[in-house]
Amino acid sequence: MVLILPCCLGSNSSCSKSRSSREEEDNPLQLQPASIQTELISSSSSNSKPTKFREIQERYERDRSTSLTMASSGCSSNRLRQTIVVALLLLASSSCLASAKHRGNGTTTTVPFHGKDELRRYRKIMAQVARLKKASSPDGDVIDCVPAHLQPAFDHPKLRGQKPEAEPEERPKVGGAAAAEAEEEAVFPQAWTDGGESCPEKTVPVRRTRRRDVLRSSSAVRFGMKQPRAAGVVRRDSTSDGHEHAVGYVTGDQFYGAKASLNVWSARVATAAEFSLSQIWVISGSFGNDLNTIEAGWQVSPELYGDNNPRFFTYWTTDAYQATGCYNLHCSGFVQTNNRIAIGAAISPTSVYNGRQFDISLLIWKDPRRGHWWLQLGSGPLVGYWPSSLFTHLGGHANMVQFGGEVVNTRPSGSHTPTQMGSGHFPREGFNRAAYFRNLQVVDWDNNLLPAAALRLVADHPSCYDIQGGYNRAWGNYFYYGGPGRNVRCP
Repeated sequence: MVLILPCCLGSNSSCSKSRSSREEEDNPLQLQPASIQTELISSSSSNSKPTKFREIQERYERDRSTSLTMASSGCSSNRLRQTIVVALLLLASSSCLASAKHRGNGTTTTVPFHGKDELRRYRKIMAQVARLKKASSPDGDVIDCVPAHLQPAFDHPKLRGQKPEAEPEERPKVGGAAAAEAEEEAVFPQAWTDGGESCPEKTVPVRRTRRRDVLRSSSAVRFGMKQPRAAGVVRRDSTSDGHEHAVGYVTGDQFYGAKASLNVWSARVATAAEFSLSQIWVISGSFGNDLNTIEAGWQVSPELYGDNNPRFFTYWTTDAYQATGCYNLHCSGFVQTNNRIAIGAAISPTSVYNGRQFDISLLIWKDPRRGHWWLQLGSGPLVGYWPSSLFTHLGGHANMVQFGGEVVNTRPSGSHTPTQMGSGHFPREGFNRAAYFRNLQVVDWDNNLLPAAALRLVADHPSCYDIQGGYNRAWGNYFYYGGPGRNVRCP
């Protein structure tokens, strides 16, 4: 993950040596790659922990004076990288995320976070670390502008030493309903850009992860990851693990991308352990442990974000959500190229029941030349790409595309959750009231956008969340979906 660096971007800025207590509470805590997380847990259980901490602390102090001097005169790339490594090691040694306990059989399990001592150590370390240029959002988010070549993606073993690639020249060829839709494309609005904020060129916006974000998570090691699915369970019918869907899907062909427009709602989520999302899935492999997926859409997740705002998100996995992949930029993998769109930031405005509807258009497609999977906002700007080297099955093509909604039902109080999907209203209420996906398309082998033919619709529990589809000239293939969750027919 990205750590906020002890160096300022501009030569006219200086690094602060002191913090107010409020600023310390806002200090960033970006999770490290899996290899560093492993070191974190193992080091916290080691008998030599105090010695190791002192050794790394001494290394940090040796670099501190140099890094502070550099902050006033500009950043040296080599020294900057060294400082990042030292700071990451410090975080690992201080065991900010979790501590470990040894069982008699030699295995190690994580135990709850030891708050006071470790938070005090964390604050002491982070008080010395200066921040990059940042933007504050009205919803409380802090967006840090990170040099593009130092973003989280390039911590991945397959991507180390690389830089973001140039945008592909060839885009999917558009026609019919999609061409008319392209004329309606608008700037993608997020709360943090309401005041005209953006990051400088050659940087990317990264939503700051804070201590309290990690502490909300049920597992520090799996922070920013979905729960693993049971092997052999098809995602469009996976209620056994508490996930419920109302989706449309196409299968039985080779797919090289997908596009749709979906309206955005502030769905109510009943408990912090649940979420509600609406997204596109690009899927390949079996539905066992080798499942590859690429995902993007909007979601409401109090556990992940700390509020009930709908947020733009991405996800990927290569092993059915077991050990690879994550949301947004919480791990290495997705390479962001856009300096104006923050993944994980709130979307604003949102749709209003019986009022104005607001939708976003998303396109995921595979570059025929380089093989990377790009994320594009409709016919507008590119956000970034998932490198082809991350994947096994998706290194070639997808064999299923899925559109729709998903909620987690933890059955609070022993009954079905009242967490909403979409608008929280059933599809039969129609436009201005129900959530929708419209202009459903797929990308074929020749990079053409085509209507999603033979679309199948399925709802795991229609009395809780339902789906109804149709076709017209303006919207092409479309469907309404969602529901309120718990009701008289869904106890």
